[in-house]
Amino acid sequence: MSKGSEHASPGFLVWRLSTKWRVAVDRAVAPLGLTHAQYALVASLYGMQRHGERPSQRRLADHTGLEPLYVSKLARALESAGLLERVRDPRDPRAVQLALTERGRERTRQAIEVVQGLLEQLLAPLGGLDSARTREFRRELAALLDVSLDPFASLGPLALDGGSDKEQS
Repeated sequence: MSKGSEHASPGFLVWRLSTKWRVAVDRAVAPLGLTHAQYALVASLYGMQRHGERPSQRRLADHTGLEPLYVSKLARALESAGLLERVRDPRDPRAVQLALTERGRERTRQAIEVVQGLLEQLLAPLGGLDSARTREFRRELAALLDVSLDPFASLGPLALDGGSDKEQS
């Protein structure tokens, strides 16, 4: 455990690890003309397309955990770079379907390879990608991601209106 981390809260450690990962991926995919957020989008789209899906922007937002408006902004930038195409869904004219272009698939394959190397580095202390510790780590991360977080759930109904139902004079 790194110096100072042994007494840190789990929330702080999650934040530090996610920041470390984001920065590392940003640096790794920058030579390919991508940001970490763009990588998350194209890598997810790549996987979905490999399984025969042509997702809408909304579906991709749900899959990645990114806000739909942010996915739309990223998709427009990736479309301008020639990496993906946005097409109106013939079944729902309000929806936009996304697909990687050939150039986008090639760029994404390169980025996945680079990020896979980072992942191997990150997981080496747990025994590598296929170790029992990594499998358990993945299960625990998935369990945490399944928890619904509502910042106001523990505050109760009065907390939202200032905590008092007394008349203000």
